[in-house]
Amino acid sequence: MITKVVAIVGSYRKGGTIDSVVEAVLEGAREKGAETTTFYLTDKHIEFCTNCRQCMQTPGEERGKCPQQDDMEPIMQAIDEAEAVVLGSPVNFYNVTAIFRRFMERLIGYAYWPWGQNAPKGRKTKMTKKAVLVASSAAPGIFIPIVTGAPRALKSTGKIFGAKTVGHLWIGLASHKPHLDISARTRERARRLGWKLA
Repeated sequence: MITKVVAIVGSYRKGGTIDSVVEAVLEGAREKGAETTTFYLTDKHIEFCTNCRQCMQTPGEERGKCPQQDDMEPIMQAIDEAEAVVLGSPVNFYNVTAIFRRFMERLIGYAYWPWGQNAPKGRKTKMTKKAVLVASSAAPGIFIPIVTGAPRALKSTGKIFGAKTVGHLWIGLASHKPHLDISARTRERARRLGWKLA
């Protein structure tokens, strides 16, 4: 069986640090026979969540459907059919980008929260998928999990899909050049993480 890996890129720049590292992870997965798909959120029409909660009302394990007509349903369908995900975003103002956050907010259909219930319950109780998380920052990479909310946001996104994090890459000092070339060491680490997903 061929493993399907879906990448979600929440960067505003193609060919930048996040894009390059995510592609290196996918390259590693393809080396092990995986089939990969990348979604650039900047290329997609994604509406804001309106908090109507219609997608959260039907019980069961299956994801609730959003009534809005945009590009989210095909993305979520691809994720549902995949065995692994790669989630990437630069750190902007101490967290993931606004476009990644917009994507996150539209994932509430993966939870069940009928009116009158105090809190939502996740539909995916078993972690059957794998996830690799990628974030970049102007600060040294070691500070990304210490002073930003990006790792938690990325991990929470994977968890709602039923994906257990099997690795991460925190890329620091990304603002030193307009186009930072990732190091051979980082590229190799990314490829090896891709192997874990296949």
